[in-house]
Order: sequence, then C-alpha cells, then structure tokens
Amino acid sequence: MNVETFRNLLKRDGRADRVVPPTGYTAHLTLFVSGAMGFLAVFALALSLASGRVADRWASELAGAATVRINAPADQMAAQTETALTVLSQTPGVASARALTIEEQIALLSPWFGPDLPLDTLPVPQLIEIVEGEPGLDAAGLRLRLGAEVPGAVLDDHSRWREPLVDAARSLRRLGWVSILLIGGATAAMITLAANASLAANAQIIEVLRLVGARDRFIANAFVRRFTYRAFFGAMVGVLFGMTGVLLLPEASSDEGGFLTGLGFQGAGWLLPALIPVLGAAVAFLATWTAANRKLKELS
Repeated sequence: MNVETFRNLLKRDGRADRVVPPTGYTAHLTLFVSGAMGFLAVFALALSLASGRVADRWASELAGAATVRINAPADQMAAQTETALTVLSQTPGVASARALTIEEQIALLSPWFGPDLPLDTLPVPQLIEIVEGEPGLDAAGLRLRLGAEVPGAVLDDHSRWREPLVDAARSLRRLGWVSILLIGGATAAMITLAANASLAANAQIIEVLRLVGARDRFIANAFVRRFTYRAFFGAMVGVLFGMTGVLLLPEASSDEGGFLTGLGFQGAGWLLPALIPVLGAAVAFLATWTAANRKLKELS
C-alpha cells in the first residue's frame, strides 16, 4: 500500500461512509477504548520521561560526590576532622572538601528525628562533603590513607546505593515504554474485535453491495475509514483528559508533590502526547484493514 492509496483511503467518501452504521455498540466501544487507552498512554509516557530524568540526574550528580564520615570521641573529633581535610586537600581528583556545619547536619537528620534534635548531646559523626574533579577519585587509595592517618574516618563514594537507585529509575523508564506498547496492543485487539463484530453484523448489507457491483476494497475502505476516525477522535479526547490530569498534579518541589519526583512533561516533551492520537489512528487503521480483509474473505 503506497502513500497515495493511503491518502485516498482516508479521504471522506459519503457513499462509502453510509456502508458502516454511524452508531451502535461498536462505535461506542471504539470511542471508549481509544479514549481510555489515550488517557493511560499519557501517564505511561509521563512516567517514562520522568523516570529517565531522575536516572540521568542521579547518575550525573551522585557520581561526582563522596562523603567522609568521622567517628571519633568528642575530644578528638576536631583534630581528626582537620587531619582528614588536610589529606583530602592533597589527594588528586578531589576538587573540594568541606566539613558540614552543625546546622547542615541537623537539616539532614530532621526528616527522621524532627527539627529539635539536640545534636550537641548525641554522638553524631562529623560529615565531610567531597566534590570530585579531574582525573577522578581513587577511592581505594584514599581509603588506605585515611585509615592510616585518620582512624575514625570512613569513605563513602555512594556507589553502594547509587547504582541500585539509578538501575531502579531506568527500569521504571523501561516499564513505562513497555506499558505504552501493551496499551497499543490492547487497543489493536479491541478495535479488531469491534471491526469483526461490525462486519459480521452488516454481513447482509455487504452481500447486497457485492450484488450491485461494489468491490471488497470499496467495502473494506469504508470500515477502515470509520474506525480510524473513531479511534483518532477518541484518543484525542483521552489525551486531553490525561494532559489535564498531569497539569493538576502538584509540583515536585512542593511539600505535597515531593514524592512524585517530577512526574510530568518538560520543555518539548509537552508535544509528545500530541502523537498519541496519530499513533492510535495508525493502530486502528492497521487493525481494521487486516480484520476487514480477513472477514470479507470469510464472507465470500
């Protein structure tokens, strides 16, 4: 099937359109299924894009950071912290290193213990934030030197928990794309069933059309056009509702939406849902074309 044939197939034809009843349960089923699948596809797409952004951000931000934790008696904490900072300043691959203030450590612990944590009365370790630079940090060598010069220092390059988090975010992105494929497959299956039901219900009309000289291509085109347009408009309505739902989600930076990790679209990503009705129409076109030709052969 070339482009010209496809264009002629979708061109409005009043005579052919009257072959397929404009109403009935197949029309309602096609509109409902395409609308529901369009709605779900918007959220699956938003989930996939948001998960990709989270994975990329975690991979880039956490890869260049490390932490030194110093567990020492209170009377030795300041001396060991100063020694660790000296060691870090002499280590290749360390762009900067600084000890977190008491206020910063309270801010880190407050989500678990509350803002009124008496940090000065608790044996809380001192944290040193490290920002890596070129040519990269030799974590094994730094651990050996810190172990020799700062007995209470423990280096954490975040690799132990960074990689599982990034893998989980990327898996969630793949799950979003798999969901979109499953939505497309379910749409094709439901439209195929609706087209077969419509063809079977109009078997007598098809027989009469053949008696008066109508070709199977003319009859198939009528069904394909009707179901393709139904799927397109149904998916468009579903996408509009889905986009409205995404817009109503709280921002990830707000207290209410912090758990959403930025679920939604950004920049040019807002244009991607516009492709869903087009893809839905393409799925309906292929499904109906296949079903119509197969059913017409059975009715011959």
